[in-house]
Amino acid sequence: MRYLQIQVKGYKSLADVARDLHPLTVMIGPNGCGKTSLLEVFQLVREAALGRLRDAIENLGGLESVLTHISGEPSRLEIGFRAEQVSAHFAEPVFYYFVLRPRGSGYVVAAERLNEKDVDGARLISFDADNSGLELSQLSILWNSQSFPYLRDFPLARTLHVSSLSFDVGPRGAIRLPQALTPAIQPGPNGATLFAALYNMRESKALRSSYKRIEETLQLAFPDFDHLELPVVGAGQITLTWHEKHLTIPLYPNQLSEGTLRFLWLTTVLLSPEPPLILIDEPEVSLHPELQKILAALLQDASARTQIIVATHSPELIRWLEPDEVVVIDKLDGKSKFAWANDPSLALEAWLKEYTLADLWYMGNLGGRP
Repeated sequence: MRYLQIQVKGYKSLADVARDLHPLTVMIGPNGCGKTSLLEVFQLVREAALGRLRDAIENLGGLESVLTHISGEPSRLEIGFRAEQVSAHFAEPVFYYFVLRPRGSGYVVAAERLNEKDVDGARLISFDADNSGLELSQLSILWNSQSFPYLRDFPLARTLHVSSLSFDVGPRGAIRLPQALTPAIQPGPNGATLFAALYNMRESKALRSSYKRIEETLQLAFPDFDHLELPVVGAGQITLTWHEKHLTIPLYPNQLSEGTLRFLWLTTVLLSPEPPLILIDEPEVSLHPELQKILAALLQDASARTQIIVATHSPELIRWLEPDEVVVIDKLDGKSKFAWANDPSLALEAWLKEYTLADLWYMGNLGGRP
Protein backbone atom coordinates (compact mmCIF):
# COMPACT_ATOMS: atom_id res chain seq x y z
CA MET A 1 0.00 0.00 0.00
CA ARG A 2 1.95 3.00 -1.21
CA TYR A 3 2.06 6.07 -3.38
CA LEU A 4 3.53 5.45 -6.83
CA GLN A 5 3.78 9.06 -7.98
CA ILE A 6 3.19 12.55 -6.63
CA GLN A 7 2.41 15.65 -8.72
CA VAL A 8 2.48 19.14 -7.23
CA LYS A 9 2.07 22.55 -8.83
CA GLY A 10 2.11 25.85 -7.03
CA TYR A 11 3.19 24.89 -3.48
CA LYS A 12 6.05 27.11 -2.30
CA SER A 13 9.10 26.15 -4.40
CA LEU A 14 7.30 23.07 -5.76
CA ALA A 15 6.21 25.03 -8.81
CA ASP A 16 5.86 21.99 -11.07
CA VAL A 17 7.04 18.65 -9.70
CA ALA A 18 6.06 15.17 -10.86
CA ARG A 19 8.16 12.35 -9.41
CA ASP A 20 7.87 8.62 -9.00
CA LEU A 21 8.11 7.47 -5.40
CA HIS A 22 9.85 4.34 -4.13
CA PRO A 23 9.26 2.32 -0.94
CA LEU A 24 12.11 4.36 0.59
CA THR A 25 12.57 7.92 -0.66
CA VAL A 26 15.29 9.93 1.11
CA MET A 27 15.56 13.53 -0.05
CA ILE A 28 18.78 15.51 0.37
CA GLY A 29 19.27 19.14 -0.55
CA PRO A 30 20.02 22.60 0.86
CA ASN A 31 17.74 24.61 3.14
CA GLY A 32 14.70 25.95 1.32
CA CYS A 33 14.95 23.57 -1.64
CA GLY A 34 11.54 21.95 -1.04
CA LYS A 35 12.19 18.84 1.06
CA THR A 36 9.94 19.79 3.96
CA SER A 37 7.42 21.27 1.53
CA LEU A 38 6.91 17.85 -0.06
CA LEU A 39 6.27 16.32 3.37
CA GLU A 40 3.70 19.08 4.01
CA VAL A 41 1.91 18.19 0.77
CA PHE A 42 1.33 14.65 2.01
CA GLN A 43 -0.05 16.11 5.23
CA LEU A 44 -2.46 18.26 3.20
CA VAL A 45 -3.70 15.20 1.31
CA ARG A 46 -4.25 13.45 4.62
CA GLU A 47 -6.20 16.37 6.08
CA ALA A 48 -8.28 16.68 2.89
CA ALA A 49 -9.33 13.04 3.21
CA LEU A 50 -10.24 13.49 6.87
CA GLY A 51 -12.27 16.66 6.33
CA ARG A 52 -9.74 18.89 8.09
CA LEU A 53 -8.35 20.73 5.07
CA ARG A 54 -9.48 24.19 6.20
CA ASP A 55 -7.73 23.87 9.56
CA ALA A 56 -4.59 22.58 7.84
CA ILE A 57 -4.53 25.52 5.42
CA GLU A 58 -5.08 27.98 8.28
CA ASN A 59 -2.23 26.41 10.28
CA LEU A 60 0.06 27.03 7.30
CA GLY A 61 -0.90 30.72 7.33
CA GLY A 62 -3.55 30.57 4.61
CA LEU A 63 -3.41 29.43 0.99
CA GLU A 64 -1.82 32.66 -0.28
CA SER A 65 1.16 32.16 2.03
CA VAL A 66 2.05 28.76 0.55
CA LEU A 67 1.46 29.45 -3.16
CA THR A 68 4.50 29.61 -5.45
CA HIS A 69 4.28 33.34 -6.39
CA ILE A 70 6.80 33.04 -9.22
CA SER A 71 6.25 35.23 -12.27
CA GLY A 72 4.35 33.31 -14.93
CA GLU A 73 3.06 30.63 -12.55
CA PRO A 74 -0.71 30.35 -11.99
CA SER A 75 -2.11 31.36 -8.59
CA ARG A 76 -3.43 27.99 -7.55
CA LEU A 77 -2.35 24.76 -5.86
CA GLU A 78 -2.66 21.44 -7.68
CA ILE A 79 -1.94 18.10 -5.98
CA GLY A 80 -2.31 14.72 -7.61
CA PHE A 81 -1.09 11.20 -6.97
CA ARG A 82 -1.25 7.64 -8.11
CA ALA A 83 -1.41 4.96 -5.44
CA GLU A 84 -0.99 1.24 -5.95
CA GLN A 85 -3.82 -1.28 -5.71
CA VAL A 86 -4.57 -1.41 -2.00
CA SER A 87 -7.16 -4.16 -1.60
CA ALA A 88 -9.12 -6.82 -3.44
CA HIS A 89 -11.71 -4.15 -4.31
CA PHE A 90 -9.33 -2.22 -6.56
CA ALA A 91 -8.26 -3.41 -10.00
CA GLU A 92 -5.64 -0.79 -10.85
CA PRO A 93 -3.76 2.14 -9.30
CA VAL A 94 -5.86 4.93 -7.84
CA PHE A 95 -5.63 8.38 -9.36
CA TYR A 96 -6.67 11.36 -7.22
CA TYR A 97 -6.28 15.07 -8.00
CA PHE A 98 -7.53 18.34 -6.55
CA VAL A 99 -7.08 22.06 -7.16
CA LEU A 100 -7.27 24.84 -4.57
CA ARG A 101 -7.72 28.48 -5.59
CA PRO A 102 -7.57 31.55 -3.35
CA ARG A 103 -10.87 33.33 -2.74
CA GLY A 104 -10.83 36.45 -0.60
CA SER A 105 -8.85 35.62 2.53
CA GLY A 106 -9.60 31.91 2.14
CA TYR A 107 -9.73 29.29 -0.60
CA VAL A 108 -12.07 27.03 -2.56
CA VAL A 109 -11.71 23.49 -3.87
CA ALA A 110 -11.94 24.47 -7.53
CA ALA A 111 -11.77 20.98 -9.03
CA GLU A 112 -11.39 17.42 -7.90
CA ARG A 113 -11.04 14.07 -9.61
CA LEU A 114 -10.95 10.47 -8.42
CA ASN A 115 -10.88 7.42 -10.67
CA GLU A 116 -10.96 3.79 -9.64
CA LYS A 117 -12.10 0.51 -11.17
CA ASP A 118 -13.28 -2.63 -9.44
CA VAL A 119 -11.90 -6.09 -10.07
CA ASP A 120 -14.37 -6.67 -12.93
CA GLY A 121 -13.28 -3.50 -14.72
CA ALA A 122 -16.44 -1.56 -13.91
CA ARG A 123 -16.12 1.90 -12.44
CA LEU A 124 -16.06 1.51 -8.65
CA ILE A 125 -15.65 5.17 -7.76
CA SER A 126 -15.42 7.98 -10.23
CA PHE A 127 -16.08 11.67 -10.00
CA ASP A 128 -14.79 14.72 -11.78
CA ALA A 129 -16.23 17.64 -9.86
CA ASP A 130 -16.31 21.39 -10.08
CA ASN A 131 -16.43 22.19 -6.38
CA SER A 132 -16.19 25.97 -6.71
CA GLY A 133 -17.44 27.59 -3.54
CA LEU A 134 -16.62 24.61 -1.31
CA GLU A 135 -13.88 24.33 1.30
CA LEU A 136 -14.50 20.61 1.81
CA SER A 137 -13.22 18.03 -0.65
CA GLN A 138 -15.62 15.48 -2.12
CA LEU A 139 -13.15 12.80 -1.07
CA SER A 140 -13.69 13.59 2.61
CA ILE A 141 -17.45 13.16 2.14
CA LEU A 142 -16.92 9.76 0.49
CA TRP A 143 -14.33 8.82 3.10
CA ASN A 144 -16.85 9.21 5.90
CA SER A 145 -19.68 7.55 3.96
CA GLN A 146 -20.80 4.10 5.04
CA SER A 147 -21.26 3.29 1.36
CA PHE A 148 -17.52 3.27 0.63
CA PRO A 149 -15.78 1.48 3.56
CA TYR A 150 -12.99 0.24 1.28
CA LEU A 151 -11.79 3.83 0.76
CA ARG A 152 -10.09 3.39 4.12
CA ASP A 153 -7.65 1.07 2.36
CA PHE A 154 -6.19 4.19 0.75
CA PRO A 155 -2.83 5.32 2.14
CA LEU A 156 -4.39 8.78 2.56
CA ALA A 157 -5.18 8.98 6.28
CA ARG A 158 -2.62 6.44 7.49
CA THR A 159 0.20 8.96 7.72
CA LEU A 160 2.63 9.52 10.60
CA HIS A 161 4.71 12.70 10.25
CA VAL A 162 7.60 12.87 12.70
CA SER A 163 10.22 15.60 12.91
CA SER A 164 13.38 15.54 14.96
CA LEU A 165 13.35 19.34 14.84
CA SER A 166 10.06 19.58 16.75
CA PHE A 167 10.74 16.58 18.99
CA ASP A 168 10.95 18.10 22.46
CA VAL A 169 13.75 16.61 24.53
CA GLY A 170 13.75 19.44 27.05
CA PRO A 171 13.22 18.84 30.78
CA ARG A 172 9.42 19.04 30.34
CA GLY A 173 9.27 17.17 27.04
CA ALA A 174 6.75 14.32 26.82
CA ILE A 175 9.51 11.76 26.40
CA ARG A 176 11.16 12.68 29.72
CA LEU A 177 8.01 12.52 31.86
CA PRO A 178 5.64 9.70 32.87
CA GLN A 179 3.08 8.99 30.15
CA ALA A 180 -0.49 7.71 30.11
CA LEU A 181 -0.80 3.96 29.63
CA THR A 182 -2.96 3.72 26.50
CA PRO A 183 -3.49 0.97 23.87
CA ALA A 184 -1.02 2.71 21.51
CA ILE A 185 1.43 0.68 19.43
CA GLN A 186 3.01 3.74 17.76
CA PRO A 187 5.18 6.19 19.75
CA GLY A 188 3.50 9.23 18.20
CA PRO A 189 5.00 12.25 16.41
CA ASN A 190 6.33 13.75 19.66
CA GLY A 191 7.01 10.54 21.60
CA ALA A 192 3.99 11.07 23.90
CA THR A 193 2.93 7.41 23.57
CA LEU A 194 6.41 5.87 23.35
CA PHE A 195 6.32 4.12 26.74
CA ALA A 196 2.79 2.79 26.18
CA ALA A 197 3.75 1.48 22.72
CA LEU A 198 6.78 -0.34 24.14
CA TYR A 199 4.75 -1.74 27.04
CA ASN A 200 1.97 -2.99 24.76
CA MET A 201 4.41 -4.63 22.37
CA ARG A 202 6.23 -6.36 25.22
CA GLU A 203 3.02 -7.66 26.80
CA SER A 204 1.41 -8.92 23.58
CA LYS A 205 2.37 -12.36 22.24
CA ALA A 206 1.58 -11.20 18.71
CA LEU A 207 3.75 -8.07 19.01
CA ARG A 208 6.54 -9.27 21.28
CA SER A 209 8.88 -9.97 18.37
CA SER A 210 8.79 -6.25 17.49
CA TYR A 211 9.74 -5.38 21.06
CA LYS A 212 12.64 -7.86 20.99
CA ARG A 213 13.92 -6.33 17.75
CA ILE A 214 13.86 -2.89 19.34
CA GLU A 215 15.98 -4.10 22.27
CA GLU A 216 18.35 -5.93 19.91
CA THR A 217 18.78 -2.75 17.86
CA LEU A 218 19.53 -0.76 21.02
CA GLN A 219 22.14 -3.35 22.03
CA LEU A 220 23.78 -2.94 18.63
CA ALA A 221 23.72 0.85 18.83
CA PHE A 222 24.79 1.15 22.48
CA PRO A 223 27.27 -1.59 23.53
CA ASP A 224 26.65 -0.99 27.27
CA PHE A 225 22.85 -1.24 26.95
CA ASP A 226 21.29 -4.31 28.57
CA HIS A 227 17.48 -3.98 28.58
CA LEU A 228 14.49 -1.70 29.17
CA GLU A 229 11.89 -1.84 31.91
CA LEU A 230 8.51 -0.11 31.80
CA PRO A 231 7.23 0.29 35.36
CA VAL A 232 3.69 1.47 35.99
CA VAL A 233 3.97 4.41 38.37
CA GLY A 234 0.31 4.78 39.36
CA ALA A 235 -2.69 6.84 38.28
CA GLY A 236 -2.67 5.09 34.91
CA GLN A 237 0.83 6.29 34.06
CA ILE A 238 3.99 4.53 32.97
CA THR A 239 7.65 5.43 32.71
CA LEU A 240 10.80 3.88 31.27
CA THR A 241 14.04 2.72 32.84
CA TRP A 242 17.21 2.11 30.84
CA HIS A 243 19.52 -0.59 32.20
CA GLU A 244 23.22 -0.81 31.37
CA LYS A 245 25.60 -3.70 31.99
CA HIS A 246 28.00 -1.89 34.31
CA LEU A 247 25.52 0.19 36.31
CA THR A 248 23.91 -1.00 39.55
CA ILE A 249 20.94 1.34 39.15
CA PRO A 250 18.81 2.12 36.08
CA LEU A 251 18.69 5.41 34.21
CA TYR A 252 15.41 7.29 33.85
CA PRO A 253 14.39 9.33 30.78
CA ASN A 254 15.45 12.61 32.40
CA GLN A 255 18.99 11.15 32.67
CA LEU A 256 19.35 9.94 29.09
CA SER A 257 21.07 11.98 26.39
CA GLU A 258 19.16 13.75 23.66
CA GLY A 259 20.62 11.47 20.98
CA THR A 260 19.73 8.33 22.95
CA LEU A 261 16.10 9.40 23.31
CA ARG A 262 15.79 10.38 19.66
CA PHE A 263 17.26 7.06 18.52
CA LEU A 264 14.96 5.08 20.82
CA TRP A 265 11.97 6.99 19.45
CA LEU A 266 12.97 6.54 15.79
CA THR A 267 13.73 2.86 16.31
CA THR A 268 10.28 2.34 17.82
CA VAL A 269 8.62 4.24 14.94
CA LEU A 270 10.36 2.07 12.35
CA LEU A 271 9.99 -1.28 14.11
CA SER A 272 6.42 -0.85 15.31
CA PRO A 273 3.93 -3.33 13.82
CA GLU A 274 1.61 -2.25 11.01
CA PRO A 275 3.36 1.07 10.41
CA PRO A 276 1.52 3.76 8.40
CA LEU A 277 3.06 5.90 5.69
CA ILE A 278 5.98 7.45 7.58
CA LEU A 279 7.24 10.97 6.88
CA ILE A 280 10.45 11.90 8.73
CA ASP A 281 12.04 15.35 8.77
CA GLU A 282 15.76 15.42 9.63
CA PRO A 283 16.06 12.13 11.56
CA GLU A 284 19.82 12.64 11.91
CA VAL A 285 19.54 15.43 14.50
CA SER A 286 21.77 14.63 17.52
CA LEU A 287 22.77 11.22 16.12
CA HIS A 288 26.40 10.09 15.91
CA PRO A 289 27.46 8.92 12.40
CA GLU A 290 27.54 5.30 13.62
CA LEU A 291 23.92 5.62 14.75
CA GLN A 292 23.05 7.05 11.35
CA LYS A 293 24.49 3.90 9.77
CA ILE A 294 22.12 1.77 11.88
CA LEU A 295 19.27 4.18 11.14
CA ALA A 296 19.84 3.73 7.40
CA ALA A 297 19.49 -0.04 7.83
CA LEU A 298 16.30 0.46 9.87
CA LEU A 299 14.84 2.65 7.12
CA GLN A 300 15.62 0.04 4.47
CA ASP A 301 14.17 -2.75 6.59
CA ALA A 302 10.98 -0.84 7.41
CA SER A 303 10.46 0.10 3.75
CA ALA A 304 9.76 -3.58 3.03
CA ARG A 305 6.63 -3.23 5.22
CA THR A 306 5.55 0.35 4.55
CA GLN A 307 6.47 3.46 2.58
CA ILE A 308 8.92 5.96 4.06
CA ILE A 309 9.72 9.47 2.86
CA VAL A 310 12.61 11.27 4.55
CA ALA A 311 14.05 14.78 4.34
CA THR A 312 17.69 15.04 5.42
CA HIS A 313 20.77 17.26 5.32
CA SER A 314 23.08 14.41 6.26
CA PRO A 315 25.54 12.95 3.73
CA GLU A 316 26.44 10.42 6.46
CA LEU A 317 22.91 9.02 6.32
CA ILE A 318 22.84 8.63 2.53
CA ARG A 319 26.32 7.06 2.62
CA TRP A 320 24.66 3.75 3.51
CA LEU A 321 21.75 3.95 1.05
CA GLU A 322 21.29 2.79 -2.51
CA PRO A 323 21.05 5.31 -5.40
CA ASP A 324 17.41 4.33 -6.05
CA GLU A 325 16.58 5.30 -2.45
CA VAL A 326 17.99 8.85 -2.63
CA VAL A 327 16.49 11.90 -4.32
CA VAL A 328 18.72 14.93 -4.87
CA ILE A 329 16.96 18.30 -4.76
CA ASP A 330 18.35 21.55 -6.09
CA LYS A 331 16.67 24.91 -6.47
CA LEU A 332 16.94 26.74 -9.79
CA ASP A 333 15.26 30.10 -10.47
CA GLY A 334 13.15 29.64 -7.34
CA LYS A 335 11.89 26.19 -8.39
CA SER A 336 12.69 22.80 -6.86
CA LYS A 337 14.30 20.26 -9.17
CA PHE A 338 14.22 16.58 -8.18
CA ALA A 339 16.43 13.77 -9.50
CA TRP A 340 16.97 10.22 -8.26
CA ALA A 341 20.64 9.54 -7.53
CA ASN A 342 20.60 6.80 -10.19
CA ASP A 343 19.09 9.15 -12.78
CA PRO A 344 21.21 9.05 -15.98
CA SER A 345 21.15 12.85 -16.04
CA LEU A 346 23.45 12.89 -12.99
CA ALA A 347 25.97 10.60 -14.75
CA LEU A 348 27.06 8.93 -11.51
CA GLU A 349 27.17 5.28 -12.58
CA ALA A 350 30.94 5.15 -13.11
CA TRP A 351 31.64 7.16 -9.96
CA LEU A 352 29.48 4.85 -7.83
CA LYS A 353 31.80 1.93 -8.58
CA GLU A 354 34.45 3.54 -6.38
CA TYR A 355 32.66 6.12 -4.21
CA THR A 356 29.65 6.25 -1.90
CA LEU A 357 26.85 8.78 -2.30
CA ALA A 358 28.31 10.69 0.67
CA ASP A 359 31.71 10.87 -1.05
CA LEU A 360 30.09 12.23 -4.20
CA TRP A 361 28.13 14.79 -2.17
CA TYR A 362 31.33 16.05 -0.50
CA MET A 363 33.08 16.11 -3.90
CA GLY A 364 30.22 18.16 -5.40
CA ASN A 365 29.29 15.54 -8.01
CA LEU A 366 25.93 14.61 -6.52
CA GLY A 367 24.40 18.07 -6.18
CA GLY A 368 21.95 18.95 -3.45
CA ARG A 369 24.31 21.53 -1.91
CA PRO A 370 23.91 25.26 -1.26
